[in-house]
Amino acid sequence: MESFVQLRRGKTPRQIHRDVGDLKDDELGRYGFTGRTAHLYRRNDPTRFRIEGDLAAVNVQTGELKPTDLEADGEPLVMFHNPDCRILLSRRGQVAPFYTRNIDGDELIFVHEGTGHFETEFGRLPYRPGDWVYLPKGTTYRQIPQDRSHLLIIEATEEFRVPEAGTLGRFFPFDPSLITVPEPEVFPDDGREEYEIRLRQREGRSSLFYPFNPLDVEGWRGDNFPFTFNIADYDVITSDDVHLPPTVHLFMQATGVYVLNFLPRPAEGKPGVERVPWYHRNTDYDEIAFYHGGSVFGVDMPAGLISHAPQGIHHGVPERARRRARRLFEQEKRVEWKVIAIDTRRRLIPTPVMLGAQPTQTKEEADKKEVRA
Repeated sequence: MESFVQLRRGKTPRQIHRDVGDLKDDELGRYGFTGRTAHLYRRNDPTRFRIEGDLAAVNVQTGELKPTDLEADGEPLVMFHNPDCRILLSRRGQVAPFYTRNIDGDELIFVHEGTGHFETEFGRLPYRPGDWVYLPKGTTYRQIPQDRSHLLIIEATEEFRVPEAGTLGRFFPFDPSLITVPEPEVFPDDGREEYEIRLRQREGRSSLFYPFNPLDVEGWRGDNFPFTFNIADYDVITSDDVHLPPTVHLFMQATGVYVLNFLPRPAEGKPGVERVPWYHRNTDYDEIAFYHGGSVFGVDMPAGLISHAPQGIHHGVPERARRRARRLFEQEKRVEWKVIAIDTRRRLIPTPVMLGAQPTQTKEEADKKEVRA
């Protein structure tokens, strides 16, 4: 049901996400902040709970995980999956002796650390920290790292696409004229008898073997091609009056999968406005946050951390961070975070490796460690 009618009962602020005082602002909404919504003003922090069962949040430092591609012949590590996507980690530091072709989905790769390039059928595609690398389904490629890379890989069953610009038109934050597209390049044979292409697939394992280098394309044309785009070129939408919902930072999407960039911006400046995300339980989407770096009001972000908040379970910035944001309202004028977010319509399943890497500390202990008073 959709409705333009909004009611107000009991003790509430005049406008949402501002002047909440000692109450806790808790949003109960549908369709990822774009549907019907209730703002509940509580006495207590709704994230202070103990959970038993398989829907506990996951918080893992990816720099401590060990995908098999730490060695040349290895593969990325699957961290989460559902029918619409898989989320993987790569930490490759050596050139693989094989080529890769994903036959089950598009790949959207975020470069957290490392430099190098991808050899593709379309040509050479350099990468650096902050780059998004898009590789269409079925593309044959090989990664050539210059140093140890740290990559977040989002594999979508249906193709990735750019969201509708809507009323922003040509001022949509993702300007496609700033992408880097490879120039055709024939990569020569290196003397081996056969060239292996490993088919990246959800189930099973298959390889193709060619008697020549499969990256032998003289030229190409069309509208289906790989590219890179750096987050430094992403224009952030801001507001001085209210903390905007995450959906305004949407970068790319596939069926059931939405990728967002939370990047440095001016902080909200109107007195009384809450300047950090409010408590919520995203009732229709699981949420993944990958911390690329930066800081929030003088507190460094835990670079390399990945967190998973299942839909329907309360989460939000710790209360200590809210108090700090209010206390430093006059001194701190910017939010310097760099966070990659992934929202999925269907529940994500953490792999056993992720569950086994969970810290033993309580949520309250984690909050104290992550955000200092």
